[in-house]
Amino acid sequence: MAEAEQVNRLAAIAGRDGVLHSPEDLVSYSYDGTFVESRPDLVVLPRSTDEVSRVVKLAGELGMPIVPRGMGSGLAAASVPVGGGLVVCLTRMNRILEIDTANATVRAEAGVITAELQAEVEQVGLFYPPDPSSIRHSTIGGNIACNAGGPRCLKYGVTGDYVMGLTVVLAGGEILRTGGKPVKDVTGYDMNALFTGSEGTLGIITEALLRLVAKPRHARTALVEFTSLDDASTAVNAILRAGIVPATLELMDQTAIICVEEAMHLGLATDLEASLIVETDGSDGETVVREIDAAARICRENGARSVKVAQSAEERATLWRARRSISPALGRRAPNKLGEDITVPRSAIPEAARRLRAISEKYGLPIVIFGHAGDGNLHPNILFDRRDPQQQATVEKMVEELFALALDLGGTLSGEHGVGVLKRPYLERALGPVSISIQRKIKQALDPQNIFNPGKIW
Repeated sequence: MAEAEQVNRLAAIAGRDGVLHSPEDLVSYSYDGTFVESRPDLVVLPRSTDEVSRVVKLAGELGMPIVPRGMGSGLAAASVPVGGGLVVCLTRMNRILEIDTANATVRAEAGVITAELQAEVEQVGLFYPPDPSSIRHSTIGGNIACNAGGPRCLKYGVTGDYVMGLTVVLAGGEILRTGGKPVKDVTGYDMNALFTGSEGTLGIITEALLRLVAKPRHARTALVEFTSLDDASTAVNAILRAGIVPATLELMDQTAIICVEEAMHLGLATDLEASLIVETDGSDGETVVREIDAAARICRENGARSVKVAQSAEERATLWRARRSISPALGRRAPNKLGEDITVPRSAIPEAARRLRAISEKYGLPIVIFGHAGDGNLHPNILFDRRDPQQQATVEKMVEELFALALDLGGTLSGEHGVGVLKRPYLERALGPVSISIQRKIKQALDPQNIFNPGKIW
């Protein structure tokens, strides 16, 4: 079918302004937060689940691959249309449909920005804890598709822990509704879990019913400085062994700190190997203070040079601005970076840090270490110049060793970014042939034409 006819048929569903086909429009949907780029053939922006269903039916009829997409903030190329096809962008489906205070739930369309949903539920005293670094521009649908995490995962869990129900458009246009408001439900397989983290390979998530919790009334945040990265890693485990579960327990190495300070001028000390951002929260102010004081004491016992507890909302905001600025600030050290996402058992964090530094020394390219140390989720970032073919080849070798060390330490390839394109070559090594076979059968059963996001995961 000629492109003009495809455009007309899609426009009959989503409206003329809901179909993009000019080269200058398509390029905006050809990339995400990685280096992978591939231009789609067409883009459609539906406004409802019904429109998504009709689009999927048409795409199946035309044999056109479908790539679901939110804001394109992913870090695994899961939303990049590597084989062309039709990008179904859900950003126009951006309504919060219901906030149910009695049952502590929120129902929202997939295109709602995560930070906006958080702000809305906090207006009624409720709290949606998942907080990926992309919180101000990532969407709820994208968060669910990649099972996004963030700093608060240590205490509150990942996105999937809050999914109570989904609306999903399946191959052929069928509309599946899963779950509901009951807190307990073991009726059949857990379909919410099946689609959470599926990266758009099994269907298109259009709506979500999400669990909420009471908004914490108190929080205390501390910046802890270490002259030894090993000591910082050890302190993380010591805090958790003491029975303290901070809301966040974030690690930044020296290079990350220096880059942030050079970019933001926040007054961070740079003559140290690592720092931790520790935050406690809850409904009881005395307990929150007691926990931050105990964490501070443990850090000092494990080699901390200093502990600075924020004394105001402004100081607390500054600390979090420092943490959330790491990734963009690294651009001051090198033209390019490859941000990875490995998870190891918490007890293995010191060894993981040592091995990462050894890989960096072996290949002569910096590896910046930061991440959610409390749950073992590290984000090693390799700094390099993409224009140098030798450095590009070196990065590929480093990535392979990076994944190997994670698996060797009993960890995994991804804690929150997903597999997408970038981690496909390593998937069988991580999961084993039996798991791979079962998951392929699930994909074949739900998407026999392989129409949903081909080239991702599988």
